[in-house]
Amino acid sequence: MKDSLKHIIYLAVTLTLVACNAESLVKKGDKAEALGEYFLAADYYRKAYSKTPPSERTKRGERALKMARCYEHINNTAKALGGYRNAARYNTANTEDSLHYARLLLKNGDYKLALTIFEALLDSLPDNELVKNGITSARMAPEWKKEGSQYKVKKMDLFNSRRDDYSPCLGGEDYDRLYFTSTRNDAMGDELNGVTGMKSADIYYSEKDDKGKWSRPEAIGTGLNTEYDEGACCLSPDGSQMYLTQCTYDASGPRYAKVVVSSRSDALWGKASDFELTKDTLSCFAHPALSPDGEWLYFVSDMPGGKGGLDIWRTRIMGGKAMGVENLGEPINTAGNEMFPTFRPNGDLYFSSDGHPGMGGLDVFIARIGDDMQYHLTHPGYPLNSMADDFGLTFEGNHNRGYFSSSRNDGRGNDHIYWFENPEVVQTIKGWIYEQDGYELVAGEARIVGTDGTNQRLGVKSDGSFEVVVHPGVDYIVLGSCAGYLNHKEELTIPTVKESETYTLQFALANINAPVLIDNIFYEFNKATLLSQSTQALDSLVMLLNENPNITIELGAHTDYKGSAEYNKHLSQLRAEEVVKYLIKKGIAADRLTPVGYGKEKPKKIRRRVAERYPWLKEGDVLTEEFIGKLKKDEQETANALNRRTEFTVLRTTYGMFDKDGNLKQQPVKRKPRANEETETDEYGFILDDTASDGDLGEDLILDDTPKGDTGDGEELILDDTPKEGQQAGEDLILESNEDEVTNDNTEVIDVE
Repeated sequence: MKDSLKHIIYLAVTLTLVACNAESLVKKGDKAEALGEYFLAADYYRKAYSKTPPSERTKRGERALKMARCYEHINNTAKALGGYRNAARYNTANTEDSLHYARLLLKNGDYKLALTIFEALLDSLPDNELVKNGITSARMAPEWKKEGSQYKVKKMDLFNSRRDDYSPCLGGEDYDRLYFTSTRNDAMGDELNGVTGMKSADIYYSEKDDKGKWSRPEAIGTGLNTEYDEGACCLSPDGSQMYLTQCTYDASGPRYAKVVVSSRSDALWGKASDFELTKDTLSCFAHPALSPDGEWLYFVSDMPGGKGGLDIWRTRIMGGKAMGVENLGEPINTAGNEMFPTFRPNGDLYFSSDGHPGMGGLDVFIARIGDDMQYHLTHPGYPLNSMADDFGLTFEGNHNRGYFSSSRNDGRGNDHIYWFENPEVVQTIKGWIYEQDGYELVAGEARIVGTDGTNQRLGVKSDGSFEVVVHPGVDYIVLGSCAGYLNHKEELTIPTVKESETYTLQFALANINAPVLIDNIFYEFNKATLLSQSTQALDSLVMLLNENPNITIELGAHTDYKGSAEYNKHLSQLRAEEVVKYLIKKGIAADRLTPVGYGKEKPKKIRRRVAERYPWLKEGDVLTEEFIGKLKKDEQETANALNRRTEFTVLRTTYGMFDKDGNLKQQPVKRKPRANEETETDEYGFILDDTASDGDLGEDLILDDTPKGDTGDGEELILDDTPKEGQQAGEDLILESNEDEVTNDNTEVIDVE
């Protein structure tokens, strides 16, 4: 009897201690959940649940529910479903919990049970957008999977670890560098993240070699990564800035994501600084994405004023700062979550959503602006989308291929990086803007206009290149320009092709403020007679003068030091005059041309690019007779050939612009904007971005063809660039040089660069 009583007392005390311990675990879980540490909170709730007797059905159900919500936050779908099932078994789940349960069933691919629950919820939530879209999803997802699509996907094992690897972002001039986010074990910091139970995320990268092989990923080794979470990055169009998400934390409050920005210097990423979007300090700001022109920053936030959950917002960047924010609204945002925006270069907006009808979890959607200037959404189907989370696309230039993230086929719900491709014929123009006889012009700009209404301004990358998608059957005019340089124009008609094609254009711009070499001009030996081999170079000069009708130039001819000064000066003057005669014959006005023979008075000064070709020369060397005399014999021959050259120098940039009274002959065109047209004007009210519609090419669309510099203002170039009476259109500009040619018995090579 005493033993039985003792056993009963012992059992009662034990149960009391267990109950107290369970309550303590729940309090710890509540505290962790309030701080957003869902992994820790779920673990506390799980332990509390296991210590709660089955007889305490209400408490067990409540703790199962808490556990389910935390597991849902950290994408552990299987454990979250188990928690919701237990909550339903103990009758503690409400209507909202049932909605979460049904949405998780979609993510788990259990479409039949999900449909049953959604249809049951429709009675109590008849107007709920998520319920109605859930019903559509449960019915359509099996059909989408059965139908498939042209997309191909493949898991990229090299990039992936056993942890989360997601949000890839392609960079580099040839898209040969991949940045992505990872929580792998060698990420910075010594502790596990209380939110995910893994290491805090860092930015990693991999590089592709000349053979197309990717390197093993490494963490960015500068101040960009910290002990906190860094991830979901995007790059500015020129690749000089990285916007990314950072989550800092302390023990006293919840964790809020924010957008930060890092600048690249000498190929290294610097420490990130805050990019303030609003004064709101109690909302999350994450997943930055720049528009193709770099003027708008799109991001994700749960700030007030949204549709519900996480919404996609945007802000205009001016002077490196955010100029107000706006919600994208319908049809993009829903009562669910819209996240991970990104762009193709053609302007298509890609994002992921669990609020629109989809296959489960986050699905990728494509938003395109239609003729009505409204967004229209497309679901790209299976296999780009799956029942799991699919998000974070990045594109290999203008091609519909690249990389994305997905949690498909991972029992722990971890994200991994996949390759994708949707085969399509893409035609592009790729151009380079650089100084003639020089290097890339990173401040250059291209303007492309087409007979289909295309009218775009394009900035260049750090190598002076730009790329744009073009369409078959369209005539294009492309103008390359840069402040301080003459413009250059190329014309191209795009054919119909069966395979993707890239058309390469070169824009070698002449410097307004320095002599410009006229490459590949040939004279008879010891005479001023031009040889037929000079025609291409001279016709290119004709075209340049026609493209820049407001400039006057000096034609300067130079010789080497051999022979008397008087003889060389006379010969070079005759040669300069011979070039002028050719240009006049081709329709260039005589008063735009000034021939000057310098003889050997101005030996060539070596520029960096020439020095790179000849190791025995360095930048700044002047090829005087004394300097050449110290060189080896073969080097002397090359140096003399470098001195024999014909150059032009811009004298004026206002030719023909003013009448005899000093007034502009042609006033800038000011017109009213078309109906429903949004325009931007300058301080004088002139429209800055004039979009041509069909049939407008050469009418009211004007490109500023003025050489940009301090030497004067030019008149505007109408795109109808038909040569004036007496003029002839120039041939294509030849950029190749013949640095290896030397003088022979019959000809003299004027330049070898």
